[in-house]
Parts: sequence; structure tokens; C-alpha cells
Amino acid sequence: MSDYLLHLNLPEDLKKMSLNELELLSYEIRDFLVDSVSKTGGHLASNLGIVELAIALHRTFNAPWDKLIWDVGHQSYVHKILTGRAADFKTLRKHGGMSGFPKRGESEYDVFDTGHSSTSIGLGLGMAAARDLSGEDYYVVPVIGDGALTGGAAFEALNNAGHLDSDMIIILNDNGMSISPNTGGLSRHLVKLSGTAGYNAVKNRIKNGMSRVPVIGDDIVAGLHNAKDKIKYSMIEGIIFEEMGIKYIGPVNGHDIKELCGVLEHAKKLSGPVLVHVLTTKGKGYTLAENDPGKFHGIGPFDPDTGEPLKKSDGPSWSDIAGETLTEMAGEDDRVTVVSAAMIDGTGLTGFLDKYPHRAFDTGIAEGHAVTFAAGMAGAGSRPYVTVYSTFLQRAYDQILEDVCLQNLPVTFCLDRAGIVGADGETHHGIFDVSWLRSMPNMTFLAPASAGQLQEMLRWSLQCEGPCAIRYPRGEALQMDLPAFEPGKSQLLREGKDADIYALGPMVKTALEASDILRGSGISAGVINIASICPLDMDMVRNSAKARKLLVTLEDNVIAGGAGECIAAGLSEEHADVLKLGWPDRFIEHGSSDDLYRAYGLDSGSAAERIKEKLEGKA
Repeated sequence: MSDYLLHLNLPEDLKKMSLNELELLSYEIRDFLVDSVSKTGGHLASNLGIVELAIALHRTFNAPWDKLIWDVGHQSYVHKILTGRAADFKTLRKHGGMSGFPKRGESEYDVFDTGHSSTSIGLGLGMAAARDLSGEDYYVVPVIGDGALTGGAAFEALNNAGHLDSDMIIILNDNGMSISPNTGGLSRHLVKLSGTAGYNAVKNRIKNGMSRVPVIGDDIVAGLHNAKDKIKYSMIEGIIFEEMGIKYIGPVNGHDIKELCGVLEHAKKLSGPVLVHVLTTKGKGYTLAENDPGKFHGIGPFDPDTGEPLKKSDGPSWSDIAGETLTEMAGEDDRVTVVSAAMIDGTGLTGFLDKYPHRAFDTGIAEGHAVTFAAGMAGAGSRPYVTVYSTFLQRAYDQILEDVCLQNLPVTFCLDRAGIVGADGETHHGIFDVSWLRSMPNMTFLAPASAGQLQEMLRWSLQCEGPCAIRYPRGEALQMDLPAFEPGKSQLLREGKDADIYALGPMVKTALEASDILRGSGISAGVINIASICPLDMDMVRNSAKARKLLVTLEDNVIAGGAGECIAAGLSEEHADVLKLGWPDRFIEHGSSDDLYRAYGLDSGSAAERIKEKLEGKA
């Protein structure tokens, strides 16, 4: 760890430093980030790209009185360093340690918990409105990336900001990347803007020159509004932000602290909403991350000299299996398409994109639109597969219900990162999808317990004439011999006499291990792979209830509304005893998945002990 950073009194010392000292600080921070994240894992490339911008923000504004809001929040590491938390980085993303995202409970400098994209402008506008009502005078500064700006929520907030006209300084961090390279009309517009940095200089030179003309100068400036528009449209082909009532400044070099501070001081003097367009390089200062920012967006512990992960997987991930299977299916059926919300790489679809570029659609960070887009494709005869992280699909609830399920359209949702995801924490755990998706009419909902079963389910989904969802976790795919998949049927994997454990997805492996442990205590526990959440195989469940002392459900989902509650509700007339093992009705903190399973009694040893205690209590 850098002694230099530890000995600083941050952020107060930023205001006392010379520009040369601030430049030195930026080098120290980058070295520190590479060294720290190589040990703990985390989001590296985005933080390397925002070093000078974070320094300029904390030098120009007076946080926490002034409100800095980090959209998504995975790029807040520099902000955390600059607010006195460098010493805590050894615990980054560990259970009980510092979060990789802003957390209000962690520091007064973190004014909002963020983790999903496109929200910072709306949050900032709400704070600005509350400030105006209370008569306070702090600055509100949302920071949003160009990828997050593709989200509909960001545009709704921009539209509202232009209407309310409250003072707010929006920082657009434009690095051309989200997790995958950005796509769409807005991205192309920003590229055009980045090539016209002289626009504001031209505008200001004309205005300043005319103002010096005696007597009539101010009148000339006042009459220049129409001329300004002509200059604007001739040089930039229109500025969407100014048309929405938001003053636009930029583009600005995001790695020049002096320029950034000067622009931010100027923005503070303007009234109403202002957008400062800052150009940055993702991975800046670390060649490996600059050359491959996607790889270093979110990465586990790695060798800083080579960039290679310290722990290499022995087999393909669930995402890899899904992507490879979909690519094979596309070769066999021309109707197969994939739709992703800025997650082509993250959901294993790079190979699909390479082979079938005209059948792979990236909507940008716009999950709701991605679902409606897929519904339109399905209505016109395509068989779209929407590949998205479980936690992000929550943003499209209404579109799934109204545009897909209500129409009974054959859209398949591939829910990557379902269940606990570990170090990213509350905003990224996919532990709610069973609860909210299983209630939707017409939805077939499946959970594979192995790589082979995921392939089977994906291939079967092509026959499904209505909506289908398939959930699978993060990490290396499990290899397990299982009976052939049948929709609507559970799979008996092990006979038991005392109890039956109904397990969902990869928790089947945990259930088998728990059954082995229980055998050592003289308890015979059967294991059933639920496989099909909707429809649920209640015939098998009722047979278990008649023959066993105890039914156990084990799922990587919250208990509230989950598969366990569904099974228990279906047995209301049998008055069966059901022990429901899953996540409690709360937001689960960050930490390694193994640590979290142990902490909440969902590892195989804890599950076996809880089953044993329940059976002994019954005896």
C-alpha cells in the first residue's frame, strides 16, 4: 500500500495541492488501484479511467455537503480513496469489508447506494428539488457514463431536468464502453461531439468579442442566439442536450486536471441544469487494461505483470455453455436470434456475434426496451433469446408481463448470474427472480442443475410456444449425470426414507452433499431436482409428503415467494411439514459466495445440521 496515500488527509488536502502534486497523486492512485485490485479482484478499468475526474470533482466541490452521485457505482473506488478509505482496500468486496459500490452506511461521502445504471440523473434531480424547497445551497453533481446514458431512465430524468430548470451539474463520463462497446444512435452522436471540441471555443470567442463593442455590444450578443444555433447545427449537427433545456459544455479532456477544474468552476456559475461532457480512456495508465478494457471491467485476483487470473477455471462457465449452445442452435434454425442489453460479452455471446452478427442485437443498457424489442421479433416469427443478468432483468418487469406473457409470445429469457453472485453484493445478487417470475401467467420457468441440463433446456425451449425463462448461476458450470429433462417434471436422484430434499438448480449438488452428511448420522434423505419451477411437479411432491416425515426445499432464492413457499402452499390440504431453506427476507451483503452460504446456513454442512435438528425436534 502507498504510504503517500495513507499520510494524506483526504479530501481536504486536495484543495491545498499544486497541479503538479495533483498529477503525482493521479499516478499514485493508479499504481495503488492495480496493486489492490490484483489482490482482491474488482472493477479496475472503469476506475483507472476516472482518476483525474474524481480528483477534480473533490477539489472543486465540498463533499459531503455537495452531493456527488456515482451512477452504477462500480467506478467509485477513486472516490473512496479520496475520502479517506485507502486503508480499507485490503477488505474490498470481502464479507464484512468495504463494498465495491457506494454505500450510505459506509461513509457520509456516499450519498446514495447505487449498483444499477441510468439512475444518477434522476436521483440528483430529486435531491436538487428537495434542496430548492428547503432553501439550502449545495451543489448536486451526478456522474453518469455514456453507456448508462442509453438507459431510458436517464432520458426521462434529462427531460424532467430541462423542465424543472433546477441547478445541477451532470458529468457525462464518455469512455465509449459499458461492459461491451457501446451501441446505438446516442453513442454515434457522442462520437460526433468528441470530434468538435472547438464548438464551445468558437461560441465563447464570438460572444466575448461582441461584448467589448461599445454601447451596442450587449445587444449584439443578445441577438446572437439564432446565430449560435446556426453555428451549433453546422458544426455538430444538433446538440440533443441543449434542445432538452440543458446547457452543454464540452467535450473536455478527462485526463487534464487543470482543464477539468477550470470547466467545473465555470459550470458552478451557470444556472439551471448543466451537462459537462468529459472524454476518458477506460483502463488509463495500465496498458493491459487499456488494450482489453472488457476483460478488466470486473476481474478476480490477477497477476499485475501479465493480467492473467490467479485462479483459472478448469471448465467452461454457465455463460459459456449458454452462448455455445445458442450459437449451435442458430446454425440449425434461422429463426434463432439473441438480444442483449449491453451484455454480449458478459453473457457468453461473443462467439454468436462473430458467427451471426445480423442475428445478435445489442440494445444498450435498456433492459425494458430489449424485452419489448424481443416481443416484437417473436410476434413477427423470430425465436429471440434475451440474455441478461437476473438482477438487471428486474428492470423489465412490466415489459415481460405485458409485452411477452400477456401475448403468450415465444421469447426465452436466459437469466445469467441467478442466485448469489458474491462480491458485488446487494444490487447484483439474482435472488428474487423465482419469486416474481413464477407468478406470471403463461411463463415456463426452468432451472438446470448441470451444464448438460442447461443445453437440454435451451434446445427444448425452441419447441415452447410461449414465454420461457431459464435461470443459471455465475461461475464454472457443474458437470453431473442427470436423467433426461422433461418439462413439468422433477427428477428423483436419490431415494430416502426419512426426508426428501427438493433442490433447485445448482443447489442440487449441495443437497446431495447434505444427504451424504446426514447418512453418517443415520438419517436417510432423498434428493429431488426440481428442474421445472413452472409448471411444478406437484404429483411427486404429494407422494413425498405421504411417505416422508419431512420435506425440505433448498433454493438459491429468497424464501419469500420462492419455490419452497410454492411447494408448501400446494400441500396445504396434506398439512405436510416443509422446511424451507433459502435466503431470508432481506438484502444480502457482499462477500465470497462460499462465505455467504456458510453465514446463512446454506452450505451442505449447515443444511444437513438444520435438517437433522428439524427431524430430531419432530421425534
